[in-house]
Amino acid sequence: MPDSISGSLLLEMAATAANLAYIVLLIRERILCWSFGILGSLLSVWLFMDARLYSEALLYVFYAVMGVWGWLRWQRKLEQDDNPVIVWHLQAHVRAIALGCACALGLGLAAQSFTDAQRPFFDAFTTAFSFIATYMEIARVLEGWVYWFLLNLASIWLYQNRNLDIYAALIALYSVLSVVGFVSWRRSLLAQRAEALA
Repeated sequence: MPDSISGSLLLEMAATAANLAYIVLLIRERILCWSFGILGSLLSVWLFMDARLYSEALLYVFYAVMGVWGWLRWQRKLEQDDNPVIVWHLQAHVRAIALGCACALGLGLAAQSFTDAQRPFFDAFTTAFSFIATYMEIARVLEGWVYWFLLNLASIWLYQNRNLDIYAALIALYSVLSVVGFVSWRRSLLAQRAEALA
């Protein structure tokens, strides 16, 4: 763990820079995004353990693992020229939300019972739904950007509450970039549909 304020600050700044590069490259649909996502996630694990946000640390371990899968999946799909943006039907969202709520409740109860977590249920909620939104990114589900927008808005308070002000600012920027990502991927979806009709 960082043992000084300057060490924590440097770690937070490095993780923020890597994570920001990730989101910008993701919006642009560049496979390189995953390398920055993995690096930013691993730095974030350390940061969140120090802040006693264990569900967030677990989430960033998940992000690092999913980053490897995302990189491999996008590479394979690009080689096959088959990595379209897709849209989920209402039933898929209902299942995702039910799964997210169940996971959040279980994770929150576990964190409350077995750790010294500061905000176990709020942290668990953002963590559980971030698992789902991450899967949606990898599968290129357009509505994943909507999930991220809502999650990012909710996470700003969590990070400020734990004195992670740089991360709170990053997440505020992520909220804006979620809208940009939605618009960008929607353009890609519309272009795909137009190409299919031609």
